Amino acid sequence: MSTAAVLLAALVLDRIVGDPDWLWRRLPHPVVWVGNLIGWADRRLNRETDSHETREKAGFATIALLILGAIISGHLLHGFLGLGGFAGTIAEIIIVAVLLAQKSLAEHVSAVARGLRTEGLAGGRKAVSMIVGRDPERLDVAGVSRAAIESLAENASDGVVAPAFWYLVFGLPGLLAYKVINTADSMIGHKTPRHLAFGRASAQIDDLANWVPARLTALMILAAGGFSAFAVRAQIVLRDAGLHRSPNAGWPESAMAAVTGLALGGPRIYKDDVANEPFMNAAGRTVSRAADIDRALDVFDRAMLIGWLGVAVVALVV
Repeated sequence: MSTAAVLLAALVLDRIVGDPDWLWRRLPHPVVWVGNLIGWADRRLNRETDSHETREKAGFATIALLILGAIISGHLLHGFLGLGGFAGTIAEIIIVAVLLAQKSLAEHVSAVARGLRTEGLAGGRKAVSMIVGRDPERLDVAGVSRAAIESLAENASDGVVAPAFWYLVFGLPGLLAYKVINTADSMIGHKTPRHLAFGRASAQIDDLANWVPARLTALMILAAGGFSAFAVRAQIVLRDAGLHRSPNAGWPESAMAAVTGLALGGPRIYKDDVANEPFMNAAGRTVSRAADIDRALDVFDRAMLIGWLGVAVVALVV
């Protein structure tokens, strides 16, 4: 099977099966292994007594070695699976599916809407605290809903489109390298006193790795909204994507804002920080609720289907 055909099968498998709790309660998820390694490097090499320059070099060396290890591991694993014929292909499909996050992302976001409906604001806050870093106790119903929708849009890129893109381009080495990069960014790529120097390289490389996928995700979300207002919504994305403090997250988030008619972004309160950002699609509704989360999930499902169709076309042509 071609790389595109394996990816298509993995996307379908991930959407159907997702990340079964019964399995990952017994076995550590591969991302957990990567996270443990990054945590070890952070504890051993990111010493507060070292200079800013030394910590920056240590962080660069850490992410460089991790990426190199991922690429080598990907090549070796692909070669080993190639010896298994059809069984090896099935194993690769499963591995790729494990490193995608369609179903798990949809389930986590859906849990926020369900929490708001069944337990009110307290239930929504509890559910949204599992997927965002904001202070849930400072969020009202609209804030909880917006946080869930923004997380859905951003993670559609980081958790699905980006790993799928890099697998399609470079196979298992590309997929494993991206997961290392993205995991490192989520753990150490923060502008905090501890990680400003050590995590700088990880954050910059993550920005580069997500540049194309973020814009591709925005295009998929716009297409999922239909073509009757595509041009108008695309103009909103082109105008507002740069308002986000991330060079990439603003693209899928502004696309989701345009399609759902919501104003997303705006001031965000974290435990140790307040991000005073402007709204994307500021003319949209700022008051959102559980029904808007449901609508965003429908857009997400259609966008993923469009992605499947794109991969299927590549599988047929290449």
